[in-house]
Amino acid sequence: MDFWNNKRILVTGGAGFLGSFVVEKLQRRGCKDIFVPRSNDYNLVEMQAVKRLYKDAKPDMVIHLAARVGGIGANRANPGKFFYDNLMMGVQMMEVGRQMGIEKFVAVGTVCAYPKFAAVPFREEDLWRGYPEETNAPYGLAKKMLLVQAQAYRQQYGFNAIYLLLVNLYGPRDNFDLESSHVIPALIHKFIKAQREVSSRQKAVSSNAAYSIVPTSNSAPPSVVVWGTGKPTREFLYVEDAAEGILLAGEHYNNPDPINLGAGYQISIKELVKLIVKLTGFKGKIIWDKTKPDGQPKRMLDISRAEKEFGFKAKSGLEEGLKKTIEWYIRSKT
Repeated sequence: MDFWNNKRILVTGGAGFLGSFVVEKLQRRGCKDIFVPRSNDYNLVEMQAVKRLYKDAKPDMVIHLAARVGGIGANRANPGKFFYDNLMMGVQMMEVGRQMGIEKFVAVGTVCAYPKFAAVPFREEDLWRGYPEETNAPYGLAKKMLLVQAQAYRQQYGFNAIYLLLVNLYGPRDNFDLESSHVIPALIHKFIKAQREVSSRQKAVSSNAAYSIVPTSNSAPPSVVVWGTGKPTREFLYVEDAAEGILLAGEHYNNPDPINLGAGYQISIKELVKLIVKLTGFKGKIIWDKTKPDGQPKRMLDISRAEKEFGFKAKSGLEEGLKKTIEWYIRSKT
């Protein structure tokens, strides 16, 4: 707990989904000087804004979480922007941090950096054995360059930069916008919305039953469209576990090798859909749109290095985490 005392910590993306949990955990660890930049004030794609941020924050340590992210649809629609923005933010943040002589830089990467057909579970040493899955390759490769930069800067300048690879995250405060969200928040949004629309129609029918004839379509069960075949597998890490892993690495890890942060299991999209259907109480039909891409065939990380190096192990099971996420969504978004 003493590690964070008297340190000035800059958390890019600290007002976002993952970042908000990292900041809360820092505060609980006794860190009193946390600088959270807002994108309206500091556009980290621009070098002058990055320099101004360092001048204002005067950090001892940086946790770089800011990123341009989204699901398969958002990655397909914005490959150039996802590549450029993520590359420039990361490269410039680390370069200016080196120039300023900060103590440590924590770079957070992504499972999307792994080769499309990497053997499961993904091991850190397999990171360069193939090209990433095409729909998110620009994003994954841009984030992967932070590893190259971190290792090069350590070798030439003795700069203490570490690189963490995170699987797909989920939890309260996630992005539930269907245009840009990942699979879990998108499914929760769709199922709850469809179920509530049916409930609203049923209430309207009940209140007016004596005066109107209800069209057959109004009593039809709801349907939800899900992208792909449902066959791919994924691993999901609850956001609070991810935040804990990042801070443990910040406290204890100072080596050049990349480290996976995950939950250590895989589940098919089809099984994930069944679980969210059960937890949301959705009563309706699932339509699999097989014209849409599945994305990477399989995803699951080998998490043994993180446990060995700094004792990280995810605590939240998937069903428990999903219940918390759904409860938060219902309270906050409906």
